Amino acid sequence: MAKNNKNCSFCGRPESQVDFFIMGQDGAHICNECAVQAAEIVKENTTKKSKLTNLKKEQVPKPIEIKEYLDQYVIGQEEAKKFLSVAVYNHYKRLMQENSNDDVEIEKSNIIMVGYTGTGKTLLAKTIAKKLHVPFTIVDATVLTEAGYVGEDIESILTRLLQVADYDVKAAERGIVFIDEIDKIARKGDNPSITRDVSGEGVQQGLLKLLEGAVVNVPPQGGRKHPDQKMIAVNTQNILFVCGGAFDGIEKKIASRLNTRVVGYNAGKENELVDKHNLLQYIAPQDLKSFGLIPEIIGRLPILTYLEPLDRTALRRILTEPKNSIIKQYTKLFKMDGIELKFQEEVLEYIVDKSIEFKLGARGLRSITETIMMDEMFEMPSKNEKKLTVLLPYAQSKIEKTNINRLKIA
Repeated sequence: MAKNNKNCSFCGRPESQVDFFIMGQDGAHICNECAVQAAEIVKENTTKKSKLTNLKKEQVPKPIEIKEYLDQYVIGQEEAKKFLSVAVYNHYKRLMQENSNDDVEIEKSNIIMVGYTGTGKTLLAKTIAKKLHVPFTIVDATVLTEAGYVGEDIESILTRLLQVADYDVKAAERGIVFIDEIDKIARKGDNPSITRDVSGEGVQQGLLKLLEGAVVNVPPQGGRKHPDQKMIAVNTQNILFVCGGAFDGIEKKIASRLNTRVVGYNAGKENELVDKHNLLQYIAPQDLKSFGLIPEIIGRLPILTYLEPLDRTALRRILTEPKNSIIKQYTKLFKMDGIELKFQEEVLEYIVDKSIEFKLGARGLRSITETIMMDEMFEMPSKNEKKLTVLLPYAQSKIEKTNINRLKIA
């Protein structure tokens, strides 16, 4: 007997191409395959939303637990890790205060981290994102401009957060945003500009409403390429903002404030206690103002911390100790081809020395190692050899031959 001519109301396939139909009202049908897919979608969204919006206190990682997790991937920077761990933990507690019956409302404390290039600001943000149960995104401040100018609007920051949260507005409103390179939007001059500073002070003014907490209309696909799209209203009051920047040259502002250049009989005893090799540890909000951040935005970033410059010992540890250290990554790459990779101890010391010489910080370790290993990564997969030991003369020859020496900063 021929089957009735019915089609699935979802995928449109006829009854002859599926196992069976489930009937609904008004002649609607759903095939067994669409039913399975629908069940999986419901399960996935229910699990995700319960994880993001129904956090219980026992599920929230304590500050010490967050720091211990960061310790596995980031060497040193104890002060910054402590500040970041406490800020994230307090952010969780703020999210849970919605069920509180008292009149005390915990306000958010956005963070700004200052540190030299290659000291681990972005790595800290990426690492802590793995530990979190809330949406987390990293955006770059260098592409931001005032509305109407070439570049990205301020609202694009929240577009990224919405995308991470799969456009779940409630989840996005409880997320964390890391704004990298915040120093690149500093005011270009010492005084307020009489002309438009579209990528500096103008962006800072635009960020104020996001940092403080306001309902912002966000274009879900980015504002300029899709001008006719429907806007999504996002409340930023419970979104935690973490900012990071190198603030290159801010040491001069700190030194001027500390008056470390005073010599002779006028030099106070307190100046003798100043560590001139690590002036960032004395950073204060007024130094950020001198650098070019407007007072309003400094006030909305109340927690100020710094990252210590990496010394030789820290760089050597970074090379081999973290879970995803550079040497472990290259060892795994070769192991996937059945090759056992080893580095002579002198080679590791040489890589660290070169990174210090080029003043590239931890970021330089990878570029130097990549330069040394490039030829072997090209040739070894085609050879029958199963062991490779990198010796010092080989590493030296590769560095001396390449243009990487041009990276050296005078």
